[in-house]
Amino acid sequence: MTEQHFGPVTQWLSGMPKAELHLHIDGSLRAPRLLQLAAKHSVSLPYSSVAEVEAAYDFSDLQSFLDLYYLGASVLRDQEDFYLLMKDYLEVCRVQNIVHCEIMVEPQTYLPQGVELAVVLEGFDRAIAEAKSDWGQSVGLILSFLRHLPEADCIAMLKAADPYREHFCAIGLASAERDFPPANFQALYREAAERGYALTAHAGEEGPPSFIRDAQQLLSVTRIDHGVRAVEDEDLLNQLAADRVPLTVCPLSNVRLCVYENMSEHRIFDLLDRGLCVTVSSDDPAYFGGDLLENFAALESDLAMTKDQALLLVRNSFEAAFLPIAEKIALDDRLQDYLARNP
Repeated sequence: MTEQHFGPVTQWLSGMPKAELHLHIDGSLRAPRLLQLAAKHSVSLPYSSVAEVEAAYDFSDLQSFLDLYYLGASVLRDQEDFYLLMKDYLEVCRVQNIVHCEIMVEPQTYLPQGVELAVVLEGFDRAIAEAKSDWGQSVGLILSFLRHLPEADCIAMLKAADPYREHFCAIGLASAERDFPPANFQALYREAAERGYALTAHAGEEGPPSFIRDAQQLLSVTRIDHGVRAVEDEDLLNQLAADRVPLTVCPLSNVRLCVYENMSEHRIFDLLDRGLCVTVSSDDPAYFGGDLLENFAALESDLAMTKDQALLLVRNSFEAAFLPIAEKIALDDRLQDYLARNP
């Protein structure tokens, strides 16, 4: 979907300063770049064209997506690859006015190829520094762990990241959710809290609402990634609203991964109407059909999103960011300036 096909609310949003808080950097690897890097490193893929890669995006569930996701990530091997990966996404931020982004980095994904965290961060740092210098891009990195791996492996990676602690604002927990509950990772989160990380985790997408409650109570997270299945638990909804616990909702992802059969069934505005701190993000935009603005456009076309709803979602993204209060105020000032010029 290109900008000229956006509805009036999304067109209005396009120039507005926004934050994106739920983005897996490997999930931003577009098909042309995937094929380019596969050829560079002689990685054999079952696809020979962009069309063949994109045809594989018809996922039946989370696992079918993850299989392709990890195959795609296997082409990332050297510092230049990671530079290009980050540069490509940050260019999207520039075009879509995503002035602050929080990006999940999952170094365990690269270990089977023998790629160390230092190599990953060298590439990312160069792209981030350029974006900050060129247009003032704000970036936070989230050290994200793969929950299908043993907790001991995750703790080992947490310790391996100690020399790079200043690179990360938070830790997260991703990958297959249903069979790997939050209770499995209590020691990991205790150790991360001791290191001063902010804490978030995927919960309540593939897994049940109880995983949202467990992530809060057992892992002490202050933000929930996804969380859409909270609508199934009235008490949980009330608690999330009362505590202003942010939910980083990814609408196109939820449809592509069959949480909802189609966008018209999505409950995001039910959550918003109940007073929850709901935000919008793209999750894995290369695989799920669009970046941040495309997610907003789907909400406008299929759920008749209003300007008031859109603005509240953007304000929530600033509130939910892992940023010092002064930086949140500065972002809100930029938003107020935009609204004064574009009511």
